[in-house]
Amino acid sequence: MSGSENGLLSAVRTSRWSTLAWAVPLVAVLAVVVVFGARWLRVQPDVAAWLETYPGEAPLPAWAPVGIPGWLAWQHFLNVFFLVLIVRTGWQIRTVQRPPAYWTRSNQGVLRTKAAPKKIPIHQWLHNALDLLWVLNGVIFVIVLFVTGQWARIVPTSWDVLPNALSAALQYVSFDWPVEDGWANYNALQQLSYFGVVFVLAPLAILSGVRLAEFWPAASKLSGIYRIEWARAVHFPVMLLFVLFTLVHVILVFATGAQRNLNHMFAASEDASSWWGVVFFAGGMLLIIAALTAARPLVIRSVAAAFGRVGR
Repeated sequence: MSGSENGLLSAVRTSRWSTLAWAVPLVAVLAVVVVFGARWLRVQPDVAAWLETYPGEAPLPAWAPVGIPGWLAWQHFLNVFFLVLIVRTGWQIRTVQRPPAYWTRSNQGVLRTKAAPKKIPIHQWLHNALDLLWVLNGVIFVIVLFVTGQWARIVPTSWDVLPNALSAALQYVSFDWPVEDGWANYNALQQLSYFGVVFVLAPLAILSGVRLAEFWPAASKLSGIYRIEWARAVHFPVMLLFVLFTLVHVILVFATGAQRNLNHMFAASEDASSWWGVVFFAGGMLLIIAALTAARPLVIRSVAAAFGRVGR
């Protein structure tokens, strides 16, 4: 590498560090200003009266089920499991310059097409395979959600959800968080967030992911209508939103009563004194870590070879 190239790389690194040097303190100052501004706003008489009218939780229909069933706890874990691996493999698709191997589907059976099979990086094959499992899990989730009536807990049924969501956001930002019991009813901001993830972000991820998949018929007329650039412009931001939602979700789970919340989410139990939720959560995290560790090129090649040809 020449001296000029070294100098350029050094300048880029210096520029990144210098950006962080002023950006991080600026974000910290802005956060403090927002928190104190929210706390000041809450003590204003009109705002205080508005918070009493809209405490942050929209009422559920009288027939809505109470509690989190066991199937929902399993679905929650499987969704986390697949999403972590999907995000990791998606990031590898964007960053790995020289894939350790390539996968080519065999042009036989139900996957047979007129077009010649495409050779794709092995990380992309794993990403697509995980996507299929995630979509299958999601389809089952949505079907059972509506069959059991659990949809009423995450689908708004009243316009009161909007002012209540704003109220909950103000309470969160002021660090005087809304009193909540996720076993009986989510607050309005949670409800809108879960609705957005399930019925907005997930479909966007699927629709854009299908367009980017190797089996998409590039020569079809639909390709001219649904351009791949549009899919790329949607797919990556959606992934970032999934990551952001997960980070905020995890932080709030632990900050608002970890033992109780984990019992709800992983043990499907209302018993706040039980430690089974913590145990199941720890076991689930170990399984995810094991899966991330096992997803090495040698293992991926062996699995992918059962579904096509693997080579360089």
